[in-house]
Amino acid sequence: MASQPNSTTASSSRDASAPVSAKNRPPRPPRPNYRHIHRFPLPLSVHPLPPLIPHNPLSIISVLLSYLTYVIAPPQDEVYSAYFDSEASSVHVTDEKTVRALWEMGFFGKGSLSRSEPSWLEREKKRRGLLGGVTSEEVTRQRRAERRDLKLERARMEKLAIEQRLQAEAAAREASTPLDDQSSLPPSADGVTNGTIPSVEKFSLRKAKEAKTLGAQRPVAQEHENEGKAVQFSTPVGTQEFISNPSSLHAPDSSGNGPGPAEEATLQNEEHLQLSNEEAFFLVYGLGALHVFDNENQTVLSPNSLLSLFCHHSYSPPREPSSHLKTDDPFLVSYVVYHHFRSLGWVVRSGVKFGVDYLLYNRGPVFSHAEFAIVVIPSYDHPYWSESQDRKAECAGKQARSWWWLHCVNRVQAQVRKSLVVCYVEIPPPACSELNSSSTTVDDIGALLGRYKVRELIIKRWVPNRSRD
Repeated sequence: MASQPNSTTASSSRDASAPVSAKNRPPRPPRPNYRHIHRFPLPLSVHPLPPLIPHNPLSIISVLLSYLTYVIAPPQDEVYSAYFDSEASSVHVTDEKTVRALWEMGFFGKGSLSRSEPSWLEREKKRRGLLGGVTSEEVTRQRRAERRDLKLERARMEKLAIEQRLQAEAAAREASTPLDDQSSLPPSADGVTNGTIPSVEKFSLRKAKEAKTLGAQRPVAQEHENEGKAVQFSTPVGTQEFISNPSSLHAPDSSGNGPGPAEEATLQNEEHLQLSNEEAFFLVYGLGALHVFDNENQTVLSPNSLLSLFCHHSYSPPREPSSHLKTDDPFLVSYVVYHHFRSLGWVVRSGVKFGVDYLLYNRGPVFSHAEFAIVVIPSYDHPYWSESQDRKAECAGKQARSWWWLHCVNRVQAQVRKSLVVCYVEIPPPACSELNSSSTTVDDIGALLGRYKVRELIIKRWVPNRSRD
């Protein structure tokens, strides 16, 4: 029964402090209509047929009209352009229209100056004051600074509570007074009775924020008391803030409304879209929606030559173009998994920030977080890879993973609430029909990819506290 007043007081104080924080917080800008922006899952023109109802003759006529319209005026899918950079071993897109199309229709690529979506130009305009509002990075920086200050204030309160507790115990030992006699202990300067200091766990960020607000109001009251004093002191040199980037300062225009339209006209978009090799090859071979140009010869690369180029650049340093291809090339193994999940309707993104190969999104990164984290491991189960001891030892070294590695990756995915999926790609033996040992290109890509098999294994971390009855 003693805990009810404490909970009531805590809830009332929380309700009292909530309007203040909400009032001081700047309003959030309206979110874009992502459902309309990303309404197309892939950069393809899809024309669905009207429903066919057998007992309704009009539905048959509508289907025939749709077919006739498609035959007379067939839709033309737009093919986008990109170029391959041999130094970076990646595909780049510089056309702004192509950048927006590939990102909005399938979430392909990554901005070279952004974390994910290519939004450098918009963020730069907001930073220079050309657009209203603040950037997401600035909002994150403000929240982190506020949380850091609140944590420091909480640490100060905890330290003060420990000091008052030690003083109360020392005073009790000197006066031979039991600690239970709380009425004899004098109150502290902050209004907390010595000897009844709450435990360290009871100090929250909310209490630290309230203490910080009270502490900020005290200097204001002292300034009103000392209004009669006309002496002013300059700011010490050590506390002055200097701007390291003078170019960020912009003189206002004649109207006094900040930077004018001339600056906005001179601001150019310095960001491009960077596609991974798997994304580029899927757009070229799987969808036929992209043409990749060779940066040196300015020629369009065919899917066969592009596959050979990506396989050679999957090593570090890149292999010689004259070297023959292998069925266990890192690009081939990685692309098989990428093509597999893209064909199932998942949005596949890079998972390097979580220590995995891929992340699977249900609709896209703007709608929800990734549900699954993918780790790709080659599997050499075919008898061809165990014919000799040297070949068997080489294959065992390529697919070996330590128990510590698995534990670390699984722990990271459990912290970010993602399910770890281990994809074993069964490596087929080399065949003369699809992949000749003396050839540097692939004759039939479809036949080669059809020989691979993907096995999925979901691993979950067992937490005893979450599995209790």
